Amino acid sequence: MSVRPLPRILLLPVLVALLLAAGGNRAPAAAAPRTVASRAVASASVCSLYCDTLDPSKAAQETFPVADVNLNGRLLRLHVDDADGMAWASIDRGTTGDAVWLDRSWDGGATWEGLLGKAAVPATWTGTRTLMYNLYDPGGHRRGLLRACGDAQGVTCTGWAHTAVCATVCDGAGTASGDSRPVAPTTLAGRTITLHADSTGMAWATLAGGRAGDEVWLDRSWDGGASWPDGSSLGRLPVPAGATGTGTARFNTADPLGRLYGGAVRACGRAVEGQNGSCTAWARPVTNRAAAAADALMYAYDPNTAYWRSSWWNSAVALTTVIDYLRQSGDTRYTWIVEQTFKTNKVAFPAGARSSDPIEGDFISRSTDDSEWWALAWIDAYDLTRDSRYLDEAVTIANYVNGLWDTGSCGGGVWWDRERTYKNAITSTLYVRLTAALHDRLPGDTVWLGRATTAWNWFLGSGMVDSSGLVNDGLTGGCANNGQTVWSYNQGMAIGAAVEIWRATGNATALATGRRLADAALASPSLVGAGLLTESCDALTSDCDDNAKQFKGVFMRYLQDLDSVTSDSYRAFATTQADSVWTADRDSLNQLGQRWSGNGSAAHPNVRDWRTQASALSALLAAG
Repeated sequence: MSVRPLPRILLLPVLVALLLAAGGNRAPAAAAPRTVASRAVASASVCSLYCDTLDPSKAAQETFPVADVNLNGRLLRLHVDDADGMAWASIDRGTTGDAVWLDRSWDGGATWEGLLGKAAVPATWTGTRTLMYNLYDPGGHRRGLLRACGDAQGVTCTGWAHTAVCATVCDGAGTASGDSRPVAPTTLAGRTITLHADSTGMAWATLAGGRAGDEVWLDRSWDGGASWPDGSSLGRLPVPAGATGTGTARFNTADPLGRLYGGAVRACGRAVEGQNGSCTAWARPVTNRAAAAADALMYAYDPNTAYWRSSWWNSAVALTTVIDYLRQSGDTRYTWIVEQTFKTNKVAFPAGARSSDPIEGDFISRSTDDSEWWALAWIDAYDLTRDSRYLDEAVTIANYVNGLWDTGSCGGGVWWDRERTYKNAITSTLYVRLTAALHDRLPGDTVWLGRATTAWNWFLGSGMVDSSGLVNDGLTGGCANNGQTVWSYNQGMAIGAAVEIWRATGNATALATGRRLADAALASPSLVGAGLLTESCDALTSDCDDNAKQFKGVFMRYLQDLDSVTSDSYRAFATTQADSVWTADRDSLNQLGQRWSGNGSAAHPNVRDWRTQASALSALLAAG
C-alpha cells in the first residue's frame, strides 16, 4: 500500500452533486468488466472524527489500498485516509460528463449506500473527485467498507477497501499466542463447539466430536452481540472426510483503524444431520485485565462528540482513567482521544448539550467541582503528553475556581457553585489537589503553592473531617460539619490532596494525614464491607445514581497515589478489590458493575455502564 503526502490544493475543483433522491440509489447495470450488483440502500450522514463530506484537502494522509480500475480508458481510483478513517474517489483521463461516486456498505458488501458524493467532470476538465466519507461509525458501532465507482460509457467499481480487519496482524494471519476459552462451550448432538482466544485479542472457533460435513464458524459483532451484519460466518469450514473436528482461522476483535474497540465474538456450528445449529455466548477476549476493561470503556466513547455521552463531570473522570491506563500500561491505542476531547469540547455549549448547565468554554460551568474535575484531567493529559496546552488549560480553569475562594464565609473555602450556596468537601479537596499540582509543574511558582497550603489548612480546620477520620459531605450554613453521607470519593480526594501537598511542600505531616484518612476509610464499615470498598447506595435495597457509580474509582486512584509513596502500604487492599472486580463482577463482555462483590437483586440489579466501568478500571490499575 503506497502512501504519499496529500497536496493542500488539488488540481481538480470540487464539483459534487449528491444524487440521493428516491429511486436514485440503484447502481446502473455494469457495462465494464466489474459488474455492480444492485442492492443499494438509503444513506445517512455519518460522523466520527469528522462528518461525511469533508474536503479531501483536509485529509491527514492518502493511501491506495485497492487497485485502480481502467474504465474505458479512464483512471478510477479509491483514496483512503486511514488517519481519519475516511475515503474519497476520483476519475481522471476522462471527458465532460463522466461521473464518479462512492458506495458504502455496513454488511460486508451485501448492500450499500450508493452514489455518495457523485460528481461529474465539468467542461474543459479531464477529471474530478468526490468529498470524503467515513469508513467507520464507531459511535454507532458499525464497520463499513467503501469503494469508488464511475460511469464513463459504462459503470464499474474498484474493490472494497479494508475487507479484512487488521490489528497486530490481519484476519486469518499469524499464529495463536496462547489459548483461553472466555465462555463455556456449547454442545450439539454430541458435538462440542468452543470459542478460543489468544493473548493478542484474536479469536477462533472449533468443533469436536463431529463427523464429515459438520460446519463451524465465528460470528463477530461490534455492538456487543446485538447485530453482526459484516461478521457472519467468518472462517466457515466443514469437517473434512475422515475427521471428527476442525477449526476456523483467527479473527480480530478490535479494529484500531476504525476506532472500534471491544468487538464481541461467538463460536457457532452446524450438524450435518437435521441442519441444526448452536452458538456459544458472546464474549470479548482478554489480553490482560486492565486492557480488557479499557477496551470495554472505550466502546462507549463517541469520537464525534468526544466524550462519554450524557455525563459531563463523569466524562472528565473517565478520561483521566483512560490516561492513567495509558501511562501505566504503555499502551498507545487510545492516545488520540486526549486531543480529540480537548479540541472538540474546549468551546461553549448551551444547557443540555453536554450538561444540564451551560458550558461556557474552557470546560467551565457554574458547577465548580465539574470545572475542577476537567482541570485535573488536563493535568493528567500534560503528564502523559508534555503538551503545554493542557497545562495552560488547567491554569485557566484554576484561575476561574480561585475567584470563588471566599474568606467572608466560614473563613475561607471555595464555593460549590457560582450562586454561592454550599461549601463542601469535594470542591475543597479538588482545589487543593489542583493548586498543589500546578505548583509542582510550574517552575518558580509561589502563588499556587500559597493557595494550596492555605486551602489545605482551611480544609483540615473546617470540621468536615470527623473525629474518626472520615470526611462528611460539607458544611451547614453555620459552618459546622453537616453530618451527611460519607462517600468514598470525598475520602479519596482528601487523600489525593494530602499526597500532592506533601509533594509540593515536603511536609511529612501532610503525608501522615493522608495515611490517617486512608486507614480510617479501610477500617470503617461505612466504606468497607467484607473487605470490599462499598458505597451506602451499594446495598441490595437501593441503587446508585450516575454520580455515585464513579465514586469508588476516585478513591482507588488516590489510594494508589498514596500507595506509590508509602512503600506499597495499600497494595494488598487494592489487590483484593481488583480480584473481586475481575472474578465476581465481570460478565463475558468484560463489563464491570457497580457492586464489586457482583451481588444484585431482582429489584436492584448490579448495574453495568461506562461509569461503573471507569470506576472498576481504577481498581484494576491500583492493583498493578
